[in-house]
Amino acid sequence: MRRYASSPFRIVLLAVLLGMAFLAAGAYAQDAANGAAAKPIGSTGLVSLILSNIDFVFVIIVGLSITGLYFIFKGFIGSRESVLLPATSIEEIKNLINQRKFKELVDFTEADPSFVSKALGAALKRAPVFSAMKEAMETSIGEQTAEQFRRIEYLNIIGNLGPLLGLLGTVLGMIDAFSAMNQAGGNASPAQLAFGIAKALCHTFLGLMLAIPCLAAFGWLRTIIDRLTVRGALIAEELLLMVKPAERPMGAVQPVAPRAVPQPAAPVPAGAVPRKVPMPSPMPGPAPLA
Repeated sequence: MRRYASSPFRIVLLAVLLGMAFLAAGAYAQDAANGAAAKPIGSTGLVSLILSNIDFVFVIIVGLSITGLYFIFKGFIGSRESVLLPATSIEEIKNLINQRKFKELVDFTEADPSFVSKALGAALKRAPVFSAMKEAMETSIGEQTAEQFRRIEYLNIIGNLGPLLGLLGTVLGMIDAFSAMNQAGGNASPAQLAFGIAKALCHTFLGLMLAIPCLAAFGWLRTIIDRLTVRGALIAEELLLMVKPAERPMGAVQPVAPRAVPQPAAPVPAGAVPRKVPMPSPMPGPAPLA
């Protein structure tokens, strides 16, 4: 059910429908404004002005807009607390630990895709050395956090590309406008020149409309991911302490026999002649040869 709710097809379809609804709402509002107040001949609405200036820059901006909407919806759907830190998974892990069912705990952490299960599962593979378990958990937490930030980094890229593409389209539009005025021999009316500049500035408007939502969503999602990953790391560390292996008691130390201490020699009285120890007589050597 969770995978179906975050499927790429549904997110893309929702992004396309919202984009179409935005364009339709803008066109309806402009038509209503046109009907409410008479305008000079040759003037046009913003949506009509944009649609009358379709080029490769416009196509790229529209494509990136749909892609940006996809990543925005995907980011907000995947960065929910119920997805990263589901309460049911945490409670199941605690129950398995309290019941000392470590084999079932390993199987559950391998199958569950939540943040805490992945972090704890990496630690359980390094049991029973606690230092190795803690290091594996820290590595897994760092990898998962980086993966979450990589998923929304595309919004930052698209947001930074929006103004640049808008500027590119504006420069090309200005070139076309002044080229048309040059071909007219400099006799172009101010209205025609203003209309050409307005068409050129449409690309700037589209680039800003692309950049602002993407960068705003990127900053918001970064805050959400940072808060959830820090909380998940604390929960995973608490669960790791619950499965910390008991330290092995040190073995009994064998008693060491005391070494014999040599007794000091008796002191010699003053004036006494020390007793000479007789030296052994030398062994008789061989008789000398005549």
